[in-house]
Parts: sequence; structure tokens; C-alpha cells
Amino acid sequence: MTTESELPLAGLVVVDMSQFLSGPYCSLRLMDLGARVIKIERPDGGDLSRRLYLSDTEIGGDSTIFHAINRAKESLAIDLKNEDDLAALKRLLAKADVMIQNFRPGVIERLGLDYEAVRAINPRMVYASISGYGEEGPWLKRPGQDLLAQARSGVMWLNGDEGQGPVPFGLAIGDMLAGAAAAQGILAALVRRGISGKGSLVETSLLEALVDFQFEVLTTHLNDGRRLPKRSAFRSAHAYLSAPYGVYAASDGFLAIAMTPIPKLADLLQIDALAPYRDDPSAWFTERDPIKALIAARIAERTLDEWLAVLEPADIWCARVLDWNELLDSEGFQVLDMLQTVMREDDVSITTTRSPLRINGRRPSVERAAPRIGEHGASIREEFGL
Repeated sequence: MTTESELPLAGLVVVDMSQFLSGPYCSLRLMDLGARVIKIERPDGGDLSRRLYLSDTEIGGDSTIFHAINRAKESLAIDLKNEDDLAALKRLLAKADVMIQNFRPGVIERLGLDYEAVRAINPRMVYASISGYGEEGPWLKRPGQDLLAQARSGVMWLNGDEGQGPVPFGLAIGDMLAGAAAAQGILAALVRRGISGKGSLVETSLLEALVDFQFEVLTTHLNDGRRLPKRSAFRSAHAYLSAPYGVYAASDGFLAIAMTPIPKLADLLQIDALAPYRDDPSAWFTERDPIKALIAARIAERTLDEWLAVLEPADIWCARVLDWNELLDSEGFQVLDMLQTVMREDDVSITTTRSPLRINGRRPSVERAAPRIGEHGASIREEFGL
């Protein structure tokens, strides 16, 4: 196990004033790299994601998503309307390395904790701000919520089949991508600080992260007469890729097939009806629906194991589609050792994921669960003289 002191961000203090998902995901990534994260919460209820239930599951009075994204952080309860608490927070910021906030635009300024104000307190501060849609424009005051950001970003028109209408991702991808982008910016700013001794302001938004997420297909769109993508009407998996790219039902499960020349696949699957398309690569896109329908009918005739025994030795890019239980039981997942159980003193125990990074060959892990509201307040106040 990589010890905390061996991790690259060991010794850095992050003051996380964000809530919900984007900011806490950013600080989670920094925590997994060794940073100490002090989470600032309201005394009356704390982070709103404590009640953001993905299902009816709650552990120790908090939602599973709060536990997942706030593991091993410390909680300091601060009433931002209380002058003494606000003064204490400013004293903490004077000694910290990173601050993260995702308040609606204008709120942080009213609190007197915008970048210029914090830089006056601590010129070495790396200050990260995550918004819904940036710091100006007509959407400035609109709720920066993931589904709404997806709706405005255009990304929903890449999912689903043609004619199905917009299909949102089944995950809060805007939050996660914005948090990851902010973490990258923070790390770069910390490198700069190591050279110049000066802090930086890092800004991103859900919309900017979602636009960047689409850079590949947007670049095609921008340089192709701005034609909108046309999704396949049959088992669409990528609006810009030709057949056979997609997921097909075998007799006992589902098989994903990626980029593969139609002649090679036609021979392996023994589909004579694909003959008209063999020598016309342009048809693999323009006629992808009828091609995929022929492939689907053939795949449905046999089991996954039977098809994998044919396709994998021929170096066809394909994979069995796993559900979560099949993934968790697979050797390919287990060898990664990506799960951990974290604990709290009030008998809270939760199994969750570990960092996606390995540092010097080892994956960081923690033992502490997400904190109770203000759980570490007394020790933090004593340590930092708050």
C-alpha cells in the first residue's frame, strides 16, 4: 500500500467549499493523490448531496453518493453568515494551498471570498471555480445542474437511435468532467507555483467540460459544412462510425463489435447477404442500418461463447457486454483491485471504489469514510488557530 506521505500531493491542504458533485469530485481526485481535504459545510444540514439519494439507500444518515465522493475528507462546519466563522475561514485560507468553490456566479463575491479577496489573504493560493455555464452570458444565472447542462451542450443528440429524440447519459457526466478538468488545472497551477511562487485562478464549467468532451465529433461537424450527425436508426453506438459498430443480441447475452471491415466480418459470420456491400466502404456508413440488421440476425442465432470463439482468434475487436455483477466477478476487474471498504467511528461501513491512478506502481487507498457534519471542527480549529 502506498503510504499517505509517499503520495505526490502529501502535505497540501485543500479547502473545499463546493457541494453536490463537480467540486467534491475534483477534491476527491486531489485527496486520492495525497492532499488533505477540509470540507466546509453548513452547520444545519451540510452538503446538499447528503440527501441526494440515487435510490432509497442511505448509510449513517447520508446518501451513498455523498459517501462515495467525500470519503476520507474532513468536515469543518462554518456558518458563512456568522462574522466569527467567516473570519475563522479566512484564517484557514491564509494557510491553505488550494480552494475550490462552485457557488452560483455572484454568491462568492457577496461572501467576500472571490479570487481577488482570497489572493489578498494568500498570494500562493490556487483557486478553482466551477460554474454551470461560465462567468458571463445569458445562461449565467441558470441552474448549473448536470441534466440541464447536458441539454444545452448538444451531447444528448449523440446517444440513442435516430428518431428516438435526445437521450441523456445515465450518469452525471458534466459534473464529473468539470471536476476532472478543474483537478487538471489545479495540478498545473501547483506546478507553476513551484516555479514562480505565485498562485493562480482556475476556472471551468459544466458546459465547457461537456463541449470539450465532444471535441472529436464537434471538430468533424465544424469542418463538414456543419451538417448535424445522423445516428443509426438500428442499434446506434456512434453517430459518425459505420457498420458494424454497435451492440448485438446473441442468444444468451449481448456482443459489442467495434471497427471491423465488412468483408472480414461477412466471412467469419458466414453472411452471404452482405456481398453487395463488401467492396464499397462508403456503403458501410450510408447503408449501415441494413448492414447491421443482417449482422444482428446472424448474431442472434448462436451464443456469446460460440461467437467469441470465432471472432477473438481472428482479432476482431469485440467484447461480451457485462452488467455490474458480471464485471465485479470478472478476473479482469478483480486484478485491478479497485474496491475498498471505508469505515467511520459510528459503525458506518461502506464499500466503494478506489483511485483510478497508480502512483509508483501502487494504487492509493484510504480507510476513513465520509465525515459527519463538522466532525473534525474542534481539531481543525485548534491546529490552525481558528
